[in-house]
Amino acid sequence: MKRPILAIFLITLLFLTSAHASASALTVSAKHAILLDAVTGDVLFEKDADTRAPMASTTKIATAIAVIEALPLDREIRVPREAVGVEGTSAYLKEGESLTVRDLLYALLLSSANDAAVTLAIACDGDIPTFAARMNALALALGLHNTHFENPHGLPSDEHYTTARELALLSAYAMHNPTFAQIVGTKSYTCRSSTTVHTFRNHNKLLSFSGDAVGVKTGFTKKSGRCLVGAAEKDGARLISVTLAAPNDWNDHTSLFHYGFSLLGVNGEG
Repeated sequence: MKRPILAIFLITLLFLTSAHASASALTVSAKHAILLDAVTGDVLFEKDADTRAPMASTTKIATAIAVIEALPLDREIRVPREAVGVEGTSAYLKEGESLTVRDLLYALLLSSANDAAVTLAIACDGDIPTFAARMNALALALGLHNTHFENPHGLPSDEHYTTARELALLSAYAMHNPTFAQIVGTKSYTCRSSTTVHTFRNHNKLLSFSGDAVGVKTGFTKKSGRCLVGAAEKDGARLISVTLAAPNDWNDHTSLFHYGFSLLGVNGEG
């Protein structure tokens, strides 16, 4: 689906804020949460879903889709000096090492590698601020007015934030892209760069906890707490779940999946 059409769809979803009445029986540990029926756009559950909050590495959902829409997947990228030794989770890339855009996307989304995020951002736009502007343009095109990016990895910054609702809408958009969906649903990926064999393993335990899970992305900083975007599919139904500042996020999402599929009359495994 082309971006302008899907953007209109997502803008419409911003106004679908009424959760199902029986959701009062469901509790989650998250400070902010939402469960979206990605097929109909109905909000099935929400908890303080419109308050701005840090998103940590769930930022990389936007990073990935921006890169996928801009660069050929088979293009070889050389790791720049600026990417080496970036704070936080790393793929331990070396300056001058070459990987394809596709390989770097697996490092970004499975291993949550901050060095891969910087490498992709610089390959795409030359520097971090220009790439952040690309991310913000994507958010605005999707009608996400409470989302703002300052970097491609999600390390803390005062002007780097989203809401549970808008992160769910961004994730629903990203999951329409076959390349993105394939990557976030992969548990492990091995590739050979110009110098090294890399294996990237998915941090998203939902892929093991629930037979219905198909994505999406984890995140954590001391400022944000535990952040998680989930996606699950069964019998034609697709759920998008988001929790921000969730001490017990894995259980939150499995409960959300179970609740959502039950509400839709689908016998989910979540």
